[in-house]
Amino acid sequence: MKIKEPVLFECPELDAAALALLCGPNNQHIHQIEEAFAVSLRGQMGKWFILGEQVNHAMLALNTLKQQVLTGRLDKQDVDDVLRELRNSEMVEETYDDKINAITLVAGRRNIQGKTPNQRKYLQSIATNTLTVGVGPAGCGKTYLAVAHAVVALQSQQVERIILTRPAVEAGENLGFLPGDLQQKVDPYLRPLFDALSDMLGMEKMTALMEQGSIEIAPLAYMRGRTLNDAFIILDEAQNTTKAQMKMFLTRLGFGSKMVVTGDVTQVDLPQEQDSGLLQILKVLSHIQDVGICRLGSKDVIRHRLVEQIVQAYDRHD
Repeated sequence: MKIKEPVLFECPELDAAALALLCGPNNQHIHQIEEAFAVSLRGQMGKWFILGEQVNHAMLALNTLKQQVLTGRLDKQDVDDVLRELRNSEMVEETYDDKINAITLVAGRRNIQGKTPNQRKYLQSIATNTLTVGVGPAGCGKTYLAVAHAVVALQSQQVERIILTRPAVEAGENLGFLPGDLQQKVDPYLRPLFDALSDMLGMEKMTALMEQGSIEIAPLAYMRGRTLNDAFIILDEAQNTTKAQMKMFLTRLGFGSKMVVTGDVTQVDLPQEQDSGLLQILKVLSHIQDVGICRLGSKDVIRHRLVEQIVQAYDRHD
C-alpha cells in the first residue's frame, strides 16, 4: 500500500516511557527518520503528521519501531537496521499488515523478528512447512532464525528436543586431523550453532539442556541409521554435504518433527569431483508440497555494513 498524501501517525497504546523510547534521546530517532526519508514529522509525542517525499517509508519505519518498543527494547542498532532496510526499494512492496503482523519469536531471552522481507518470508516458511531450505550468504540470518524457531518449539513443547548438525568439512580438513576427543574435535565445526543458542538461552541454560539431552549438537555422520521423532532438526552449512549425505539426512525425518536445511551455495568446500547435495535438493524438492525453499541475498545481511558491501563486491566479481 503506497501512501501519497500526508498521513497521521498515532500510537495511543504506548505510555510515556514507551513513547520516550520510540523517540530516542532528544528525539534522535525521529530526526533519523526525517533525514532518511526527506520527511517532516509535525505534532507532539505519539501523534504526528508526516509530510514529505517518502511518507510511506516513514510511516512503515514508525510502525516497525513501535512494534519493537512493544517488545520492551529499542536501541540505536535496531533503528539503524530498520532505516537501512526501508531504503531498499523492494520494501515498499510489502503491505503494512504484512510488516506489522510478521512473526515475533520469543526465544529465551530474545525477542526476534525478521528484519527484511526475505527474512520474514523465511520465518513464515519454517512455521508453516515441515521442511524448509534456506540459502543465502554469510550474515543473512538463515542459521540464527532457524535456531530461534527451534528454541521456541522446544519451549512451547511442540518438540521434545533440538538436533543441530553440520557436515565436518572445512577447507579440506576433517575430524581426524584435529586434536582431542570427539567433543573437542567437533566444537570448531559447530561453534556457530553454540553461539546462536547461548545468545538466546544463556550459557548456563544451554548447558543444562544439553546435559538433559534436550539439545543435541553432532556431526552429520552421526545421523546415519536414526529416525528422529518429535524433534526440531537443523542442518547447517548444507552446501558441504554430498548427494548421498543429503539424502541420508532428509530420510531421518520422523513423526512430529520439523527440519530446516541452511547453506550458502557460493561457499562449497567439497572436493571438485563431488557435487553438493544442497544444489541438488534445490532442484529435486522445489515442487513438493510442505517443502519451502527460501533464497536470501546480500540485502538480507544484518551484520556490520561492511559485510554487506563485501558480499556485494564478491557477487559483482563472480
